[in-house]
Amino acid sequence: MTTTSTYTCMIVGTGPAGQATALSLARIGAEVTLVGPPAPVAAAADTRTAALFNGSITLLQNLGVWDGLEDVSAPLQAIRIVDDTGGILRAPEVLFEAREVGESVFGWNVPHGPLGEALWRAVKRHPRITVVETARVEHVEIRSDGVLARTAEGTELSARLIAAADGRSSICRAAAGITTTKWDYDQAAIATRFEHTRPHGNVSTEFHRKSGPLTTVPLPGLASSLVWVERPAIAKRLAELDDDGFRVVLETRLQGLLGRIGELGPRRLFPLSALTAEAYARARVALIGEAAHVIPPIGAQGLNLGLRDAATLADCVAWALARGEDIGGDAVMSQYHERRRSDVESRIMAVDALNRTLLSTLLPVSLLRGFGLHLLRAVGPLKRALIRQGLEPAGPRPLLMEPGGQVTRAVALAGGV
Repeated sequence: MTTTSTYTCMIVGTGPAGQATALSLARIGAEVTLVGPPAPVAAAADTRTAALFNGSITLLQNLGVWDGLEDVSAPLQAIRIVDDTGGILRAPEVLFEAREVGESVFGWNVPHGPLGEALWRAVKRHPRITVVETARVEHVEIRSDGVLARTAEGTELSARLIAAADGRSSICRAAAGITTTKWDYDQAAIATRFEHTRPHGNVSTEFHRKSGPLTTVPLPGLASSLVWVERPAIAKRLAELDDDGFRVVLETRLQGLLGRIGELGPRRLFPLSALTAEAYARARVALIGEAAHVIPPIGAQGLNLGLRDAATLADCVAWALARGEDIGGDAVMSQYHERRRSDVESRIMAVDALNRTLLSTLLPVSLLRGFGLHLLRAVGPLKRALIRQGLEPAGPRPLLMEPGGQVTRAVALAGGV
């Protein structure tokens, strides 16, 4: 006879967004199960980095995850935009500095591997989180009073709410009947890290090129991470070059910005695509991370969006618990959807529009993009407004993204510890 274990909340997916969701819900008092493959296996093989903005760093601090990560991460004090499209009207270089909006840094560039390991340690030691390791969840059934999930090994779990952090092919999203809109770009990205001889000055630089952006993001010391977007065939050839050949091309593309290129990390190649869900929650299923949105690696929005998903869901669940309401009911699902909709959709639209202006061969589009950069450089208030909007959406932050006093309030509302 199969025994079903019951929890307040179930998180399906053990990537960074899923683990952050488990910790956020446990932090506001919910009994949580986290279901998926052992996270350290994926973390150890992930050589990418994530540029996390200040709100995301505050969330990690409030979840007890940030200690130790600062030593392997680099602060982001400024972002430089360089027009390398070769257009008739070359836009001026634009430098966005954190001090312009009263911040010392925009955030930190954090390696995925150490981040995943820190999240996993926090998950494993949290008394409110039960980890169920499985190859995959094979079946999800929505019921009037809860959700039932069955793993590949036959384990059955039930909860009043599922946080679906199971990726762009989410089985949980399908069970809730939530459809998606998907599209592909004629682009691929190379992700790696490299050492260099000139200091980066804690400045991230984006070269806007006709095939897409080439972005360097600071790492500790004389090292940076790289996301290089090209047409797929060119990206494939670049990824297959030996290290010496790749160094020569990269030094040329960087125009001497970081000096000579030294040791290179492993290169990963992935096609660019996008996805957005038509609802971010329905039928006791709240979508988290790439189950809800996939966005090209432009403007450092991907994981920041996923972490805001986690913190926002914790807000919604905390308020429901405080009022004695059904945490998977229609009112909570609607609240979560509305709070995430404008943030996600505005960022997907902005990144898509920027990327398409780079790819467009139409002269008016090129002129308009160049004029926009001229305007940003000349008009301080417009520039500051864009910086603030890029860092986080307008309106109140989720409580777990506020400094410690707000965390206490969220926990008290839910009766947590």
